[in-house]
Amino acid sequence: MKALITGATGFIGSHLVDELFKRGYKVTCLVRKTSDITWLEGLDIEIIEGDCSVQHSLDQCVKGQDYIFHLAGLTKTHYKDNFYSVNTKGTENIIEAVKQFNPEIKRFVYLSSLSAFGPKNIDSIPNENNTPHPVSDYGMSKLMSEATILKYSTLIPVSILRPSAVYGPRDKEFFLFFKFIKKGVFPYWGNGYTSLIYVDDLINALLLTIENEKAVGNIYFISDDVIYTNNEIIKEIASALNVKVFKIKIPKPMLPTISFFSEGISKITGTNTMINRDKIKEIIHTEWVCDITKAKNDLSFEPKIGIKKGIQWTADWYRIHKWL
Repeated sequence: MKALITGATGFIGSHLVDELFKRGYKVTCLVRKTSDITWLEGLDIEIIEGDCSVQHSLDQCVKGQDYIFHLAGLTKTHYKDNFYSVNTKGTENIIEAVKQFNPEIKRFVYLSSLSAFGPKNIDSIPNENNTPHPVSDYGMSKLMSEATILKYSTLIPVSILRPSAVYGPRDKEFFLFFKFIKKGVFPYWGNGYTSLIYVDDLINALLLTIENEKAVGNIYFISDDVIYTNNEIIKEIASALNVKVFKIKIPKPMLPTISFFSEGISKITGTNTMINRDKIKEIIHTEWVCDITKAKNDLSFEPKIGIKKGIQWTADWYRIHKWL
């Protein structure tokens, strides 16, 4: 079986490459010229240079693929238009290339995000039947990408996953929490509720999606099926790092100001930061949770890694690789 992965050099993508390679797939990775291919080195895979934002770079690489996992996307940027040009337009480009050059594909899987749905705004835990209401440009760009994918669903067998917050080895986003807590302090703007998913469980969900015909044309929330408080997450990370942590209370009205200055510094240094105005639009909401009943019923998805084990494994990896 042949599988193409976009976003293969990233946190989730590189884990998917590893698992597909172990299962004997012939793996092709679409990689931008500037990408760091550290996690792909040493694997017998094909690497093709291209960019989902450049239509003609996709035509040849989609040919002959049995499965395509579209994971590439932008999670942080100084300019909101970039979310739409990379996430939304990039998705349109690759699905159009599939329609033209590989209409017999067995499955096209798009990795969306809980951000595409938005925070909890109803009494019950949100499921796929509830109406999305993204609160950030990132979330809106992902929702628009979902709509683009579904427009092709009568021509191409597509599936969409909306994972909750993903963590695990190689992750640089959640790593920020570990760094703060390792120092014994954590900026805290109040308690909230969060669904999480360990990266290995998400990879399993992605593979279950291509193995089950029920997934065709459907969207699935993915989490470990537990809702955690922010305090519980902080406590587990502190325990895994064997430190005591002092929470520094930050009033929510100050968050936009902090993000404004954080963006200014990142522009000067030429880096992107998760502490930005778009992310603050999400942070000010306290409940980012989802119901995975549909994934359990349709895909027989059963998450195996809970927060205690997952956080410990992640912390150990950070230490072994000298990130902490």
